[in-house]
Amino acid sequence: MAGTLLSVGHGYSARALARVLLAEGWRVIGTTRSRRGAADLASTGVEGVEWPGTSLTEFLREASHLLVSVPPAADGDPVLKRAGRNILARGARISWVGYLSTTGVYGDHAGAWVDESTPPSPATERGRRRLAVEAAWRDTGLPLHIFRLAGIYGPGRGPLQKVLDGTARRIVKPGQVFSRIHVDDIAAVLHASMKRPRPGAVYNVCDDDPAPPEEVIAFAASLLGAPVPETEDFARADLSPMARSFYAESKRVRNDLVRTELGVRLKYPDFRSGLRSLLEGKPCLPESQHGQIRGNSLGT
Repeated sequence: MAGTLLSVGHGYSARALARVLLAEGWRVIGTTRSRRGAADLASTGVEGVEWPGTSLTEFLREASHLLVSVPPAADGDPVLKRAGRNILARGARISWVGYLSTTGVYGDHAGAWVDESTPPSPATERGRRRLAVEAAWRDTGLPLHIFRLAGIYGPGRGPLQKVLDGTARRIVKPGQVFSRIHVDDIAAVLHASMKRPRPGAVYNVCDDDPAPPEEVIAFAASLLGAPVPETEDFARADLSPMARSFYAESKRVRNDLVRTELGVRLKYPDFRSGLRSLLEGKPCLPESQHGQIRGNSLGT
């Protein structure tokens, strides 16, 4: 049965979910930080709301589901800070709350496998903030579902985009692996959870094939018929503190729970199938880049 989703911080992953819900007749309300952003959302069928700035009272009164995609701030969760009382006062009708977190909360495991039972031990400030906000949302008593997302890619975002815009680098740190997830598979997991709610649940959202980042970039370049960037040693690479921090953690993340409990079969169980799909129109890259792709051999 269709409902009403209030999506706070309606970004890349939330937009993918909205496309699924709108096709089923859902009402989707998405917040954005500007009037222009609200107008952009409206063009996709989402009711755009400029927030902060507009009261969420009316929308919370009407929402059956709540999705929060806003990243933490240094002093906690911006949504709870600005709208927490409002959410709690009008949360009785909300049957499902989703919070998009990160697999970064698990910390470094030197390439070993982790799952939802692994105690979080974040090694970065970003991970520690996420873990604190997860706890803050649990404390609300709302029907919370936490989704720990791996590295997200999809149309206009990820390795292919980096190759196209010339920013791709093959940084090599021995033993380093990352997990990834196609944005369409994120939408599928969220959708399945909304149909089978289990308040208190935590799900890892990632594909089946953790891989070294340099391998993924090389495959993306080969798909586009572009030169494969030379490898760079991590210890000597010129990286910003933020970029370097991503290499502080290496782990392989299991996703068994989304299959066994939610019944989700990933469309893109590995980065190869996901990247190929972006060049085969399932979905396609942004129209503005089609010419760049046509000028290259796809190599498949």
